[in-house]
Amino acid sequence: MSKSTDQSYDFATADFNSVYRGGELLGDAGITRAPWDIGEAQPGVIEFERRGRIRGAVLDAGCGLGDNCIFLASRGYRVTAVDAASAAIELATERAGGADIEFAVADATSLTGFEDRFDTVLDSALFHTLDADGRRRYAAALHRAARPGAWLDMLCFAAVPGGMPEPLSVKEETVRQVLEEAGWKVTELQQAIYWGVAEVTRDFLARTGTQVETDAQGRTQLPVWSVLAERA
Repeated sequence: MSKSTDQSYDFATADFNSVYRGGELLGDAGITRAPWDIGEAQPGVIEFERRGRIRGAVLDAGCGLGDNCIFLASRGYRVTAVDAASAAIELATERAGGADIEFAVADATSLTGFEDRFDTVLDSALFHTLDADGRRRYAAALHRAARPGAWLDMLCFAAVPGGMPEPLSVKEETVRQVLEEAGWKVTELQQAIYWGVAEVTRDFLARTGTQVETDAQGRTQLPVWSVLAERA
């Protein structure tokens, strides 16, 4: 469970280009490798696909190193993957090989040039990295990029015992409010698991006084909200 923190960090200063190139993600937190890089699609994303929650033109917002969009492309979906970090897009393109994926460097809080394009929007751990204003702009941008009736499938760190410290985790009511104000109708919100690389975040978690579960493969088992929504 989470304890009172010994050290706090300004998560808004996270440098994603830096961590993708082996530098520090967050001040002196000691995170010099992407802790979400588990080398395969997140189980929550696989579950979205298994449940039939992927259709038509797909946007992977904040694609990181591309494992989720590569998985979806391998299942025959037409995927556009964007990330604000140019290093992420470079590495994801390499990792994807010849997969038929449209990669682009783009600010997910505006998504200029992507209006009215997508039937499914996937967010695997982007929403919680933004501050309050960024979350509102992001939800509105996704709404503009989506077609009427489009689906949103989202995983974001849950502000619950055993989870990541706030503000990197989000309360259920915040998720609902931000999405619904942007024109998304939340149809399901439940707790799920997000995998991370325990070795990468061990010092950071110790400094923040946070204790999380790990599995036999050395992966953190972090609680997330698994959110299903529909564009009104």
